[in-house]
Amino acid sequence: MAPQKSSPPNPAAAPQVSVWVRPPKERKRGTAPGGLSRQRIVQAAVELLDAEGDQGFSMRRLAAELGVTPMSVYWYVDNKGELLELALDEALGEMRIPPLAEDGDWRDHLRVMAHEYRDFYRRHLWATRVAGEVLPLGPNALFFSSSAIAAAERTGLPPEQCGGALGLLFQFVYGFATSEAQQLIRVRESGLTEEAYHEAVMGLASDIDPRHLTNAERVMPHKEGTTLSTQRDDTFAASLEIALDGIEARVRRVRAV
Repeated sequence: MAPQKSSPPNPAAAPQVSVWVRPPKERKRGTAPGGLSRQRIVQAAVELLDAEGDQGFSMRRLAAELGVTPMSVYWYVDNKGELLELALDEALGEMRIPPLAEDGDWRDHLRVMAHEYRDFYRRHLWATRVAGEVLPLGPNALFFSSSAIAAAERTGLPPEQCGGALGLLFQFVYGFATSEAQQLIRVRESGLTEEAYHEAVMGLASDIDPRHLTNAERVMPHKEGTTLSTQRDDTFAASLEIALDGIEARVRRVRAV
């Protein structure tokens, strides 16, 4: 039986390669557009994404915002995906992560990092979706990872368990922030305040079995005089401490062996 011929590789099916590990882009012949730079384009992209979200984001829309032609933008970046990857790491650089002192407490450091990570997604609602689609290989993402790893190693956990501890913590933060971002996007699109939007949604929930609402109210009671934003802050802070407690409990178990 004659061997089957292998099909030629399909370039479209090849995995996407991060902009951070690709060779530097070769410039086209000609003169670079005046007044533009990759940094200016990336900063403008972040501002546009913050203002309008990522669903309607396009290179043409960005070019109009910059007052240039779309081809001028393509001089510096290959495509929209590459630009979103650059924009994400640019925005990550806003986080204020203090250096881990020699005698610093790992729990305090990870708590600060978790709050900064959540606040980052609250400032940039588009970033939760983009972060789920790209490799975190930019300089700001790597700085964040290195700082978290240093704190995890300070716990005394074996190296193979440090990754699990960080996964527990930061996947919780990412999940919380993603849910929060989607809620805030819906509120923004409705044109209502968050409180007014919540009241409208709860009004539509009148057909739900009241037992389910009672159960939810019992474990997540509404605090009179507080905003929904404050309630989310309280929920996040409490959940974060539980996650940190879990890591600390594992540390004690490892030390007891």
